[in-house]
Amino acid sequence: MVAVRVALIAVIGIPQPHWNDEFSYLLAGDTFAHGRLTNPTHPMWIHFETFHIIEHPTYMSMYPPAQGLVLAAGQILGHPWIGQLLITAALCSVLCWMLQAWVPPWWALLGAILAALRLGILSYWMNTYWCASVAALGGTLVLGAWPRLRKNTHPVPGLVLGLGLVLLANSRPYEGFVFSIPIAIAMLAWLTGKHRPAWKKALPSLAAILIVLAAGAAATGFYYYRVTGSPVVMTYQVNRGQYAAAPYFIWQKLRPEPAYHHQVMRDYYRWETAEFQRNLTLKGYVQRGAQKIIDWWRFYSGPLLTVPLLALPWIIRQRKMRLPLIICAAMIAGFAVQTWTFPHYFSPATGALYILFTQGLRHLYARRGVAREAALAIPVLACAMIAIRVVAAVAHAPIEPPWPRGNLERAAILRQLSSMPGGQLVIVRYGAHHNVDREWVWNRAAIDSAQVVWARDMGPAENQELLQYFKDRRVWQVDGDDASPKLEPYPEHPPD
Repeated sequence: MVAVRVALIAVIGIPQPHWNDEFSYLLAGDTFAHGRLTNPTHPMWIHFETFHIIEHPTYMSMYPPAQGLVLAAGQILGHPWIGQLLITAALCSVLCWMLQAWVPPWWALLGAILAALRLGILSYWMNTYWCASVAALGGTLVLGAWPRLRKNTHPVPGLVLGLGLVLLANSRPYEGFVFSIPIAIAMLAWLTGKHRPAWKKALPSLAAILIVLAAGAAATGFYYYRVTGSPVVMTYQVNRGQYAAAPYFIWQKLRPEPAYHHQVMRDYYRWETAEFQRNLTLKGYVQRGAQKIIDWWRFYSGPLLTVPLLALPWIIRQRKMRLPLIICAAMIAGFAVQTWTFPHYFSPATGALYILFTQGLRHLYARRGVAREAALAIPVLACAMIAIRVVAAVAHAPIEPPWPRGNLERAAILRQLSSMPGGQLVIVRYGAHHNVDREWVWNRAAIDSAQVVWARDMGPAENQELLQYFKDRRVWQVDGDDASPKLEPYPEHPPD
């Protein structure tokens, strides 16, 4: 899979960041790559204020650290996207190992190949900087370790299971918690049930789990202590408390609207509030729920992998398949009370879903006629679909958005500025109908030492303190809403 995607760089390129979340993850990656857990608040922070980032008490991404650590590893190796490439490859490899604990080896290999084709080459998991594969890897480690732990109470499966839980806690905490509830119930039933193991035999595995969880909790607490000042206050909580009025769960109440320094940020968070209020109505809730289901289906299954799910009536009857089924049901229930849900929120349960896909294929193959032929055709069609999309990209056929993906205009201007000698300062302005998902103001972890610094246009008077602070830099302005954004010298004496 890695070789295929690397070979495709000549065809579809390396993705550029586009969404607000991606830039936030990249800030975390840049911070970690320079050996820091966070960054001091900048004196001119009000000019750099942007989405999904805290400026106080420190300057850092609002997200948990796992995704940033992956991008940091990639940055150290040469480019942050290398981290995304490698973690997705690791996910597909571990998924094969996980499936071997649930289905025969050849079927496990087939399931992993299908995952690599769907998730690992042309999906947004591979071609963005969301790093959804981290949470999926955590859940896959847990599901691979659990059956092995039951068969052999050795410390190694316990260590792997604990590591998976730590990854979940530091990538998608809420979804990871929901995923972990069925695992915890299954473990409790195993330890207290009719066929429970002797405590003396189970103790090494349980001790390994507790040791890894304790070490993970200590490291996580220390991280948040350095970033937010408290080991039990997440960066996400700080960011939402400072900027958002709309809560994360539908049972919570709207908070008073904060005072914003920039109209673009006020517009974004007012959009969130409108979405939250719409979700409180029956019509809005049903529409939102239907959209969630459609989005999940398109990403994880699509028409091709819907076919194995036709075997669900047989899968449900199998005792061994109850845990992955319950995990998927628990995740859906957990999403039902969230204000926002994207396909990668389901990522902790990716392994559970591929257990069901693979088992469904086994059931279809075991039957004669059309069912067996369909099972045999699925991997062939999956390969053919990738080939068609690659050929279309080479031919520039309009069957999907062009490659590479991301905010290419900003990336082009950044390359232009990076080729110039000395430091550069770019002041970004927007029009009245700016798309809040097309943000330009994002900076490196160490702003003062960055060659290019991006700032918001706050008007001639307020811009002066920024210009004085960066008096040794060449100053530019750019209209982020222009159809073809271009650099223009910032006027030395702008009109009032």
